[in-house]
Amino acid sequence: MRFILDKNTWQEIYGSISKNKTRTIITVIGVLWGIFIYIALSGSAKGLDNGFEKAFESVAVNSMFAWAQNTSMPYKGYKTGRQIQLKLGNATVLQNRIPEIQYIAPRNVRGVFGDAPGAIVRGQKSGSYNVYGDFPVLTKIAAKKIFDGGRFINDEDIEKSRKVCVIGERTQKELFDKGENPIGKFVRIDNVYFQVVGVLKFTQGGGFDKDSDVFIPFSTFKKLYNTADNVGWFAIAAHDDVDVIKVEEDVKMVLKSIHNVHPDDERAIGSFNLGEIFNKIRGFAKGMTFLSLVVGIATILAGVIGIGNILLISVKERTKELGIRRALGATPREVRGQIILESVFLTIVAGILGIILGAATLAIIGSLTKDVEMPYTNPTVPIPYVIGALLIMVILGTLIGLIPAQRAVSIKPIDALREE
Repeated sequence: MRFILDKNTWQEIYGSISKNKTRTIITVIGVLWGIFIYIALSGSAKGLDNGFEKAFESVAVNSMFAWAQNTSMPYKGYKTGRQIQLKLGNATVLQNRIPEIQYIAPRNVRGVFGDAPGAIVRGQKSGSYNVYGDFPVLTKIAAKKIFDGGRFINDEDIEKSRKVCVIGERTQKELFDKGENPIGKFVRIDNVYFQVVGVLKFTQGGGFDKDSDVFIPFSTFKKLYNTADNVGWFAIAAHDDVDVIKVEEDVKMVLKSIHNVHPDDERAIGSFNLGEIFNKIRGFAKGMTFLSLVVGIATILAGVIGIGNILLISVKERTKELGIRRALGATPREVRGQIILESVFLTIVAGILGIILGAATLAIIGSLTKDVEMPYTNPTVPIPYVIGALLIMVILGTLIGLIPAQRAVSIKPIDALREE
């Protein structure tokens, strides 16, 4: 420690570096570039991962959706092109046959799949809005943020087929006066009065809802639109530790079995697997992080080797100086320590500069993408990763410094003094 804090040691290191400024700067840039690449690439990958998590933060990561379409193959006497109709009882069958399913929410809607949206009137104001028929379990799959004082649909609403509704922010603005509290007020949905029990706080990118959507109990929806037990589609969330792709396959096979569809018919049951998309995004982000680590370490290693070469040249050029020091009593440990310290010093300086440059670049990228509508948010690198990269650089700097240090120690004082 005394050797490291010795003023003369640092003066000698500065003198050695000063003799080869251009060569030293070029080599330091090599190490700097390596840590910069690691910080920039891994931070960018994290920003992509954060962006998609934020875009769908209100939707379960392991969720999927299934709906019915037309058959494309004949089966059990049924012709091709038969329209499949999902039923409310299908949800119970799916839950019983597929234990990996955690939540399942049957859903219906007016105004999305070609049919007319709901006509909603309040006083002299009116508009057309998508009307969803839902169960309370939907909030377990896709969170619904409700403004203070309101609520979402509950179990009692379903049991009693209550005429209550939850409206969107835009619906409130268009049908109610500014500053008016809509909770407890009545609106007319397709000529039937409903009491407003909540206002949905719209989240940009939070699933597939719009800021004008209206939600009513599923049981009320089927009476209002005479849909009986028909279901438009199922929103499904699997348990966290299961393969959601396998769950999707099982769901489609069970629905095919229920509705007498050929097992190989790929068109009869449609699906969208949000969990699979999340897994791909996370896999891509992890791949980017791993690639940045490999490329960064390779570049750092190349730069550190360059530092070792500089020190080897420096040792050769300082043969006489080192010989004199040895002759005056400098121990091999002191000579070795100075060369290694010089290597570590250059490596740390390059690493810190690279980290600062990488952090500045990520800050600029984050600022430029802050207000852009794209799945990219807060590109950063965790502090432990940065510290780990710096430690790796110090270790590499120490190891590579051993080569010129050993070369310096192997110089015999008498041979060094003969060189001129």
